[in-house]
Order: sequence, then structure tokens, then C-alpha cells
Amino acid sequence: MTGGASDEGAEEFIHSPFIRKQGNIYKPNNKSMDNDSLNEKTMQDVHTKEIDLVNRDPKRLNEDVVKVDFEDVIAEPAGTYSFDGVWKASFTTFTVTKYWCYRLLTALVGIPLALVWGIFFAILSFIHIWAVVPCVKSYLIEIQCVSRVFSICVHTFCDPFFEAMGKCLSSIRVSVTKEV
Repeated sequence: MTGGASDEGAEEFIHSPFIRKQGNIYKPNNKSMDNDSLNEKTMQDVHTKEIDLVNRDPKRLNEDVVKVDFEDVIAEPAGTYSFDGVWKASFTTFTVTKYWCYRLLTALVGIPLALVWGIFFAILSFIHIWAVVPCVKSYLIEIQCVSRVFSICVHTFCDPFFEAMGKCLSSIRVSVTKEV
């Protein structure tokens, strides 16, 4: 058993069996494996995405609809100004009241309405996926069959009739003369 220590050194792995030169099997850092992990990221469940607490209207659904500030509602024309203290107090009262009433209403009614709208759009999606699209596809398949039968009937019965009428009436000549 000479060279037993050197035999042990020869059997040691340069890399761990679970970590390759290109990267960890579970966390790759080479490009070919990175593309696979990118594909996995795009296939994540949409229910696990994080919501943005700063920008709560990323698609700008309510940009022009409900953006109402004090200046949009109350304005004093030149020459008819109230006291500065009244104007400041009115601004503060309007802003704080709008802010807290909205918060109170969303706390009381927001979650139940979110539930209602969630159920509504779930039902709408269900009906569209399981009823509307199959009905439309079925209709298109059936109408294609009817279209072929209709086309055969038109070519069989109408084409000869209109062709014969065209030949009969093709010898008619019309001339227009003006008498002065």
C-alpha cells in the first residue's frame, strides 16, 4: 500500500459533484442554464407577484377620472378673495376630509367589493372559457359545413339559371338619342 496517500489525492474531486464549473445546478450562472431559469421565472403563478404599494395605478385606469384636488373644485376669482386663514382652513378641511373618508370607505367597503368583483370576473372568465369560446368554435365548424352545402346549391341551381338569362338578354341593345 505504498502511495496510499497519493491515491486518496487522485480520487478527490476537483469540483464537488453538485457544483460544476459552469455554476451550481440549482443556481446556474452560465447562459444556457440562465435561459432555462428565465423561462421558469416567466411561468410563475400570477398570484405570487408582489404588488406595488407606491404606484397603485400602473396601467393608469383612473388617471383622469377621480383625480380631484382642492383647486379643481373650489376657486376664487380675482377680486373676490376670502381671508387667507379661511382659505387655508378650507384647503386643509377639504383635503383631510377627502383623504380620511376615502380611507374609511375603502376599509369598510373595499374588501367586500373586491370579493364581489373577484367573483364577478371569475364567473365571467369561466363563462367565456367554458361556454362562449366553445360555442363560437362549434358555430364556425357548423357554418362551414352549411356554407359548403349552400355553395353547392348555388352552383347547381342558380348559376345555370343566371347564365341562361344572361345569354337571352345579351342581344338587347339600348341606344339613347337626344332630340333638340
